Amino acid sequence: MTLAGNPRLRALEAFPVEHEGQRCIALRDPAGFTDQIALLPAPLLDLVSLFDGEHSIETIRQVLARRHGEAPTLEQIVSVVERFDVAGFLDSDRFRARRQALEDSFRRSPVRPAAHAGGAYAGDPAALAAQIDAFFSGPDGPGRAGSEMAPAHAAPSATPPGSIRGLIAPHIDFHRGGPAYAWAYREVLERSDADLYVILGTCHAGMPDPFAVTLKPYDTPLGAVPVDRDFGEELGRRAGQDLLASEPAHRAEHSIEFQAVMLQHLVGPRRPFTILPVLASYLHEAVWARTEPETDQRIPRFIDALRETIAASSRRVCLIAGVDLAHVGPRFGDPELNTSDSLAVVERADRGMLEPVLAADAGGFFASVASDGDARRICGLSPIYTLLRLLPQRPGRLLRYSQWPDPEGAVTFCAVSFP
Repeated sequence: MTLAGNPRLRALEAFPVEHEGQRCIALRDPAGFTDQIALLPAPLLDLVSLFDGEHSIETIRQVLARRHGEAPTLEQIVSVVERFDVAGFLDSDRFRARRQALEDSFRRSPVRPAAHAGGAYAGDPAALAAQIDAFFSGPDGPGRAGSEMAPAHAAPSATPPGSIRGLIAPHIDFHRGGPAYAWAYREVLERSDADLYVILGTCHAGMPDPFAVTLKPYDTPLGAVPVDRDFGEELGRRAGQDLLASEPAHRAEHSIEFQAVMLQHLVGPRRPFTILPVLASYLHEAVWARTEPETDQRIPRFIDALRETIAASSRRVCLIAGVDLAHVGPRFGDPELNTSDSLAVVERADRGMLEPVLAADAGGFFASVASDGDARRICGLSPIYTLLRLLPQRPGRLLRYSQWPDPEGAVTFCAVSFP
C-alpha cells in the first residue's frame, strides 16, 4: 500500500464486543476469506471508518486532525492499512489474489470439505453421532421415531398420513439449536422416503447470482454425502443459467453443511440418498429496493426449472430449507439489549410472519417481511420464499419455534413440515 492509495474496507460483519473492560467493534468476514477478527476501540474505529475508497492516506490524516486537533502520522496510518490488508480486510490487489487462490483451490477439490466440523458441531464421528442423538432424547427434544423416548411435552404421536415434500430446519450452531433440528428431522425419519434432498441454504456472505449450485459431494465427519450430478446438470440446462458461476460461495457457508450432517447421520445408515445443494441470495435486495421479489428474471426461470426437473425425474424428492429467522440485538445493529419482553414482541412478529409460511403463500411471506423493511433481519428469506414457490399450497405444520435469547444478539428459528 502506498501513500497514494485509497484504502477500501471490504463488506464485513461488524458487531459490538467487550474487550478488557473496553467497548469495541469487532470485524469479521462472513465469506471466510480470512479467519481473523479485528477489534476496534473508538480511536481505531474512527480511523478505519475512513477506509471507504474515497479518502487517501493524507486526506484521512487531515480529517482526523480537523476532528480531534491532532492525528496519527502518515507512517502510523500506513501501518494500520498494511495490517488490515495483510489480514484480508481490504478490497485490494492482495485480497483479490487471496480470494482467487482460495476459490481456485475449492474448484479443484473433489469434495466440498466440512468447513465447520470441530467448531459448530463435533468433529469426531462418535462424538457427533452422540451429539445429534442427544438432540432427540433431551428435555426439549421430540424423542426418536419409533422409540419410547418422547418427552411428556412432545406433540401427539399420531402422525398425519402421507410423506413430506418440504421441510424448514434451522441452520444455527448445533449447540444452540439442537432440539429444533431434532423436531425437523424426526419428520424425515417418520415421513420421508425421499432418495434426493434438494437443500436450499442461505448464503450469508451474498453473491452475484441469485442461486449457486455445487456438484461436489459434501464431506462430513460421518462420510461424504453424494450429490446427484445428473439432476443438477439437467436443472442447469432447463434454467438456462450457469448455476456453478457462484459455486465458491459454498466453500465456507454453513447453512447447507449442517443439513448434510443431519441427513448423513439419520438417513445414511438406512438407505442410499443424494443431495443437491443450492445456495440462495436475492430477496434482501428486493426488500431494500422496494421491488417485487422476482424482478430479476433469473429467479422465476430457476424456480420453474427446478419444479420441471423434479416433475421429470424418477427420483423421490424432498425440499429442505436450511434457515434461521430473526436476528436482533446490538450485535446485529439494534440500539438496545434484548430482554424477555422485547423477545416476546419478536416472537409475536415471527409467528405472524409464519402464518403465510404455513399456508405455503410465498407472496404473503415476502410481504410480511417487507412490510417493516426486514427489521428483524430474517436471514432465511430467500430459501424460504423459494421453497414456498416450489410447493403446492397445502398447509404446513409448525413443529417447533425456538429462540437463542442472547441479550447482545438473539436468533430465532423453527421447524416446519409440508405434505
